[in-house]
Formats: sequence, C-alpha cells, structure tokens
Amino acid sequence: MRAAGIPCTHVAVRQRGLRPTPRPAQRRWTTLEKAGAAMAIYHLAVKSVSRSTGRSAVAAVAYRAGVCLENERDGLVHDYTRRGGVEDAFIVAPEGAEWAQDRSALWNAAEAAEKRKDAKVAREYELGLPAELDADQRRDLVRAFAEDIRDRYGVAVDAAIHAPHDYGDDRNHHAHVMTTTREVGPDGLGAKTRQLDVRTTASVEVEMIRERWAGMVNGALEHAQVAERVDHRSYERQGLDIEPTVKMGHASAAIERRASAEQIAAGEEPHAVTPRGQMNEAIMEKRGLGFYIERGQERIREWSHQLRERAELAMQGMSSLVQGAARAMRSGLQTSSEGGFEAVPALDQSPHRDQMPAIELDQPGQRGRDRQREQELDRQRGRDGPDIGFGR
Repeated sequence: MRAAGIPCTHVAVRQRGLRPTPRPAQRRWTTLEKAGAAMAIYHLAVKSVSRSTGRSAVAAVAYRAGVCLENERDGLVHDYTRRGGVEDAFIVAPEGAEWAQDRSALWNAAEAAEKRKDAKVAREYELGLPAELDADQRRDLVRAFAEDIRDRYGVAVDAAIHAPHDYGDDRNHHAHVMTTTREVGPDGLGAKTRQLDVRTTASVEVEMIRERWAGMVNGALEHAQVAERVDHRSYERQGLDIEPTVKMGHASAAIERRASAEQIAAGEEPHAVTPRGQMNEAIMEKRGLGFYIERGQERIREWSHQLRERAELAMQGMSSLVQGAARAMRSGLQTSSEGGFEAVPALDQSPHRDQMPAIELDQPGQRGRDRQREQELDRQRGRDGPDIGFGR
C-alpha cells in the first residue's frame, strides 16, 4: 500500500479523449420538455467491472467516489481527488463487517479474492435521480436502494452521488452504486453471488431490481408531494405509441458537444451532426409534433365540453323562464276566474229562480189574451173595410 505521508500522484486520467466541451444551455431541454411535458425520468443500468476489459474495482471506485486509492494488485495509484461533482459517498456493509467501511481495504480485498484474468471484480448500478427531489431526499433514496441490495445479496455497497455534469442536462442528478461480487462477512469476503451472473436468473433479477427501484422513486416522489411518477417498463410494454431514442455513446456525445459549441460560436442554430444525433433529433421533433397534436385534441375536447355545459345551462335557464311564464299565466287565469267567470251567478243560483216557475205556469193564459187581442183587431178591420194602403 501507499506509505503514509507520501502524496497520492495522479496516475489514472481520462481515457476517452479531451474534456467535453460544455453544452450550451439552450440544448439542455428536449422538444417534448419545451412543450411543457415535464416528467420524472427513470434510469437504472446494471453493469459489471471485469478484468477482461482492462478495468479494476479500485480504479472504478476511486473515480466515482472522487478519492485516491492504490491498487495493491498492480501498484497503480488512482487519484481522483481533484474531480468535482461528487455530492456524497458512503459505504453500506452487512452487520458485523465493520472492516468494509474502509474503502481501500474493501476493494483491494475484492481484487485479491479473484484469480481469473477475466474475473468480474465489481458490479455497478447506475441510477438516475429525480431532479424534483432535493439533495437530502436524493441521498435518502440512494441509501435505501443500497441497503436493499445489501440485504438481498449480502454484499458491501459503495455509493457515490453525482451532481449534473457541466456539459450536460442540469437536471441529470445520478448515482453510481458499486457492489462486491462476493458476500461480505465479519472475516472478509465469502461466496460468489451468482444470481446476476447466470443467464437463466440474471434477467429475472435485473427486472426485479428495476421494478424495485421504480417503486422506491415513486414512493419518494409521493412523500415529497410531487405528482410525477416513473415506470421501469419500456414504452411498448406500457402500451404507449412512443418511439424511443437511441443511445448516443461517449464518442457521438462528445462530437455533438464540440459541434454544438462551434455552431453557437458561429451564430448558427445548434443541430445534430452525427447519425445517432440526427436520428434522436428527428425522434424528438416527431414526439413534439405528436404532443402538440394531442394537446390540440385535448383543447378541442375541453372546448366541446365547455360548449356542452354552456348549452345545458342555457337550456336550463330557458326551461326555468318558460316554467316561470307558465306559472304566471296560470296565476293570472286563476285570478281572472275568481274575479270574473265565477263572479257571474250560475243559472241555478240566480235570484229570479224562484219566479221562473210562476212565469212558466202563466204562459197559457198569456197566449189566450194574445189571441183575443188579434181577434179584436180583425173585427175592427172588417168594419172599416180592407186596408188598401192609402191613408184616410
């Protein structure tokens, strides 16, 4: 190991070219997000650190935790104390394995336990953390996941929480959770954990872990009173007609960042230059168009609903008006009946009713008197001669 007092020299450096050029702020938001469809993003990737690719657990952990570690196996010192962006780093170990809290002792033991040149010396879970949560909530979420992995597999977990990169999306909070590939006990490393190594069980385990992480994220969002939710399933499995983007990769992403900076410096509108970048740009434009169409359809449905409600209210108002007029007419008719029609006495209620029978009984005598009067007039005409129409 490195002797005390000797400064840790920076041996392990970036191996993927120049430092990425910062991405301009206007490229940090996708078309869908510009359209207002903000949503929590789900990400969990399970990776392995294998000697077959020239990697070591010590170097990987040193970089992610931003510390200086010496690999006792090959003598290389990996100093990443100058890197920024590490918000927190902690180790979660099984009960009784306090020695595993020493990061150097833990990962050098992990390297020493493996003899094969293609051995898997560590496993990594790359987690996307919701930007909707604050720093403490994100830390509690990562710790809960680390403890869940520890309890399930009996391994030691070394977690590092990173802030968003200065050249990427400023909401890209994420964590790197490194675990041993062997069980950890009070006396050191034990048996190999094969659940994620055997093909017949690996897919089932990864699916369970992804589902478990989605549940944890949604629980944290709900506890923080955030409406957004995540889903570990693909768009196809969710039944959504959304085309997924393609993975850019380190090389294409670096080319896009440099090209974007050059385009902005030249006063041009940033646009993709790599095939993958152009494909993703087209996919996002298609998503944005689909989003606008969907929003337009929603607005049309809302307007139709509002018009329907207004029509119903108008009909209710008209019905109330008609009913009020009908009540007024009925009231007026009733008033007229009380003061007019019913004020006229009925025939059987006439005050002359008592005299009518007498009149009816006297009608034969009246007819006799009329005949006598006509006979008297006839006799007078006979004495005077016939009336020929001349005056006397």
